[in-house]
Amino acid sequence: MYEIINNILNNEIISMIIVAALPLFVFILPFALFAVLAERKVSAHMQDRLGPMRVGYHGVLQTIADILKLLQKEDIVAAKNDKKWFNLAPYLVFIGSFAAFAAIPFSSKFIGTHAEVGIFFIIAISSVVVAGILMGGWASNNKYSLLGAMRSAAQMISYEIPTVIVVLTMVMLTGTLSLETMSAQQTQYFWNWNIFGGAEATGLVKILLIPFMFAGFIMLFISTLAEVNRVPFDIPEAESELVSGFHTEYSGMKFAIFFLAEYANMFAVSAIVTSIFLGGYQSPFGYLGNLLGVYWLVPVEQFFWFTAKGLFLVFVQMWLRWTLPRLRVDQLMNLCWKYLIPYAIVNLVIVGILTLL
Repeated sequence: MYEIINNILNNEIISMIIVAALPLFVFILPFALFAVLAERKVSAHMQDRLGPMRVGYHGVLQTIADILKLLQKEDIVAAKNDKKWFNLAPYLVFIGSFAAFAAIPFSSKFIGTHAEVGIFFIIAISSVVVAGILMGGWASNNKYSLLGAMRSAAQMISYEIPTVIVVLTMVMLTGTLSLETMSAQQTQYFWNWNIFGGAEATGLVKILLIPFMFAGFIMLFISTLAEVNRVPFDIPEAESELVSGFHTEYSGMKFAIFFLAEYANMFAVSAIVTSIFLGGYQSPFGYLGNLLGVYWLVPVEQFFWFTAKGLFLVFVQMWLRWTLPRLRVDQLMNLCWKYLIPYAIVNLVIVGILTLL
């Protein structure tokens, strides 16, 4: 009897591991491969070039070729590196990025966990990325890596403050910490999205909320852009100053894991902005499945709309990389502490007053 129960438990554990790994292999890895290629193509066309063209039709297999190349590269660990922490750092960064996807609602049916504190979990678990970056920079025994890691930690911790204030504003407005519930509240049709005042507000209050919702959306997008170290906030990886920043000493697959985590983070923060302000998985025009009476089609449409909104914000992140110059360290900190944080607090107070109305 004990052996039968033990086998059942083992099978359940295996099933849970497989289900937990599905988002990694079904979405995150294909997205990262697509995003690397898209970034190279977007940058090329913005500079009147073609980008990679040799591997596959129009270079569509170039990223796969690059991954295969990195897998075959020698894994170099210098003699004076702190080997234990040096080897652990890229995996810690990836775990922090990957775990955030557990609370992201891709549709009403496809969500890792139905936790009521989903947004709190994402903010908490993403802080692990800071520890991993610091660990990698310190263990590399390289002054450029350490400087990049320290810059990254200062930047990410600073910009978490306006991020949390804007999120708190929306939690106050919606009355929930769950991204799934936030998405469900915004219901179908775009005028019910939170960026347009949400589905709960009506009349004059809804009209008064709209400018403050737009301000919150812009502040959250800027803050999350800084948290994933994207231009114009890429001073932790400033090639002209720091060679390559905190991952200068990494090679082979560990180097690839840092990039995989970076692109996973790009979609994760885009998904958070989408869930809070842009209706989440809700369609802007209603559902074809409801119209035709094919109700199983609705979650598929929801997944499509959620992914489309997230990918559009990822495209904007790439667009900004080839449009804006990099900020200096003092400019970056001024933007956060002198502008975003005070504006976010004012926005919080005003939205709080309007919420009472």
